[in-house]
Amino acid sequence: MDAVITPSFPTQSTQATPRVAILYAGDRETRRKPSPESGRFAPLFQALAALGMQAQPAVYDDDFCDEVRRQVLQTDAVLVWVNPIEGERDRTVLDAMLREVAASGVFVSAHPDVVLKLGTKEVLHQTRDLGWGCDTHLYHGIDALREALPARLAAGEVRVLKQYRGNGGNGVWKVELADAGTAGREASVRVRHAKRGSSDEVLPLSQFLERCAPYFAGNGRIIDQAYQPRLPEGMVRCYLVHDRVAGFGHQAVNALCPAPPGAPAAVPKNSPRLYHPPSMPEFQSLKQQLEGDWVPALQRLLQIDTHQLPVIWDCDFLLGPKTAAGQDSYVLCEINVSSVSPFPDSALAPIAEATLARIKRGIRAA
Repeated sequence: MDAVITPSFPTQSTQATPRVAILYAGDRETRRKPSPESGRFAPLFQALAALGMQAQPAVYDDDFCDEVRRQVLQTDAVLVWVNPIEGERDRTVLDAMLREVAASGVFVSAHPDVVLKLGTKEVLHQTRDLGWGCDTHLYHGIDALREALPARLAAGEVRVLKQYRGNGGNGVWKVELADAGTAGREASVRVRHAKRGSSDEVLPLSQFLERCAPYFAGNGRIIDQAYQPRLPEGMVRCYLVHDRVAGFGHQAVNALCPAPPGAPAAVPKNSPRLYHPPSMPEFQSLKQQLEGDWVPALQRLLQIDTHQLPVIWDCDFLLGPKTAAGQDSYVLCEINVSSVSPFPDSALAPIAEATLARIKRGIRAA
């Protein structure tokens, strides 16, 4: 059997050269031969180096968690990019390790406890009254969903159901009656999964409800939001470094869009996201609301200090109804914290500056 070769890392951190680990998922071979100069995080490595920090890749898998723990304990900061659910695994093992590392005095972003506050779909229900919300409900069990959803659909509402944790559209469903003349659990519904490659299905509501039952496993729950008719106009992603907007992404989102009249449902394809700096004129109203009102209110509600906010996170907004003055309103559809990538180049320097400031202040993320 070939010997396992692992990369060597410095075992001492010096005040003159802060050390930062960029932690992301990968297999043993990727850990053995990381490519910081050419991989997706290459610009971030360069931004950290430009401020005098020594950045190192920390390729992670549960199978070699102890090895990664030993590595990151020798750094001053760990910046984490790992999805909440990846294949058959979640972040249970990783988050326990990161909590231990943070407790030792290493700055961890985003800290697992902050991820649980910000990065689950439940935040949509908790913050529904902040000014960015819409008609939103929370179900803690399948019986509650069976009780409430048929009545909302019978009233002609189109709903979007979202599982508690997920990414890539997994566990996000658009639901509406297929026949307005039917009602109850045996009514036919038209559903669309937001996961890439999905298309419209028509099936009995009772069958769809059974499909949702696994989302309640363990501590699972479902969030139910009103569908936003302006979805075809696109989504605006606001990238934040702590409490400041560092850039925007604008993207047409087709995953839950209705098919053209008289046409069959097409397999959805998302258009490329266009990135913009925080000075983008079209989004200044949104930026001002985020920085001046919504993020401070979010922090008060969830009891998150500014220094605890991640060094990179994002809020996804759909266009809501026009105001009486004809201005756009915005509806929050998701907050991403666990693995925000890619992001605009305008966020690179702020991420590096925020990381260095946290190291210098020696403030723990927990």
